[in-house]
Amino acid sequence: MPQNFAQVGPYQCGKGHPLLLIAGPCVLESESLTLAIAERLAEIAERLKVQLVFKASFDKANRTSIDSFRGLGLDAGMAILTKVRETTGLPVTTDIHESYQASPVGEACDLIQIPAFLARQTDLLVAAARTGKAVNVKKGQFLAPWDMRHVVGKLVASGCSNVLLCERGTFFGYGRLVNDMRAIPQLQELEAPVIFDATHSVQEPGGLGATTGGNRAMVEPLARAAVAVGADGLFFETHPDPASSPSDGPNMIPLDEFSPLIERLLKLRATVETLR
Repeated sequence: MPQNFAQVGPYQCGKGHPLLLIAGPCVLESESLTLAIAERLAEIAERLKVQLVFKASFDKANRTSIDSFRGLGLDAGMAILTKVRETTGLPVTTDIHESYQASPVGEACDLIQIPAFLARQTDLLVAAARTGKAVNVKKGQFLAPWDMRHVVGKLVASGCSNVLLCERGTFFGYGRLVNDMRAIPQLQELEAPVIFDATHSVQEPGGLGATTGGNRAMVEPLARAAVAVGADGLFFETHPDPASSPSDGPNMIPLDEFSPLIERLLKLRATVETLR
């Protein structure tokens, strides 16, 4: 089994450790915008004294429509994420969709993310584990929390001890997700830290016809619930102008609202910690 905490770059995530934040734009749009967002997040992390990993996707391989913007590609994406880490000092993460992407992503990133739709893909999990980096697996929207034990087993058998599991909602009919907060302690029973993905949890898959919709007004209530239940970390996508983002705009937190949101959640986390 994995240890009950995970080492992610310079950070430790799990019971008894500070809250881990994973945050950034949904997709890499340009180097200049990515660096601007990363620098703002680094300033917030420093001021609030929080652990923050910068996240952005180099390829959105699971977009609803073939006409949707997918990203800047593997080579350009890794170059930008490397620059983010060198410029801001933040650890970085991105998601992989195919096994061959694991090695170059592992060289550039501190944490590898496995998308929810691909949580059961054995070859992808094995390739990620073999990089030696921490791996964050999003629980499939179609999986029960206890079924993630098989995902953990594949990673551990392949040499990965730094495993994080991410709760991001469960399908509830067509085009809707719901969150069962029992999933957080149930996933923690698998001896891995649990991240709550507050922005993807408010998605409405296919809700805008050719694109995914969402309701960002529900991000903070769900994040508060996850903190109260005892999540080890939180995941947010944020953007200076979500309406202009080519991916996941309806779900994302405006960057100007990110710091006040985190401040409120940290106060709640401090209260929760006194009760443990």
